[in-house]
Amino acid sequence: MAVPRLKISIVIPSFNEERRLPNTLERIRAYLAARPFDAEVIVVDDGSTDGTARVVEEFRATMPTLRLLSNGSNRGKGYSVRQGMLQARGDMALFTDADLSAPIEEADKLIGALQYVDVTMGSRALDRSLISERQSRFREFAGIVFNKLVKLTLGLPFVDTQCGFKAFGVGRTRIIFEQQRVERFGFDPELLFLAKLHGLRALEIPVRWSHNPETKVRVGVDSARMFGELLVIRWNWLLGRYPRRPANAAR
Repeated sequence: MAVPRLKISIVIPSFNEERRLPNTLERIRAYLAARPFDAEVIVVDDGSTDGTARVVEEFRATMPTLRLLSNGSNRGKGYSVRQGMLQARGDMALFTDADLSAPIEEADKLIGALQYVDVTMGSRALDRSLISERQSRFREFAGIVFNKLVKLTLGLPFVDTQCGFKAFGVGRTRIIFEQQRVERFGFDPELLFLAKLHGLRALEIPVRWSHNPETKVRVGVDSARMFGELLVIRWNWLLGRYPRRPANAAR
């Protein structure tokens, strides 16, 4: 009897990624060709003003499982991830940054562990020897401070909530994307907080990673906004805006 092929979706939130996307899509195509997956790749265009959409359309000629979703206007990375995840057709779905700071081959670790848990998340902090190109000391310090604030505000135990490399069992985690409200860079703690709230299991896994100096995260402005979003998440919870799933609901 033939073993069913694993169905996975790879979501790539993209804003003005015309230059980086071709190499990223080539690497993902090679990765999928070497694995027994039924896979789709979803690029979510977050209101790009360059040729991001054109690049995706050109690749579709030789990559038929590639899909393009458009936000119409710039809504934020969190909104883009939410859109892609809610449209995912796989049994498992992974989102990754468009620059592949975590090599796509590291997805094997996250996908493999989903047979034991509901959410797997790449971590730069669990084993820093896996980092080939480090951030500036200021960025690393800001990340450490932010994760301490995440623990204090939301009670999450993780040491790196912001790594843009996470995978989910689609059916059982759909509710967290349906309830997600944060649209910008502070969405990761919200997803993990919702997972905890709904009794889902999350596992942090060390991955290889290389800092890209062209990152779109601005330490000063975006860090302040992300801290504000932590407070919004806490406030949303206190107001009952994240209703828990009924105990007898199907998972």
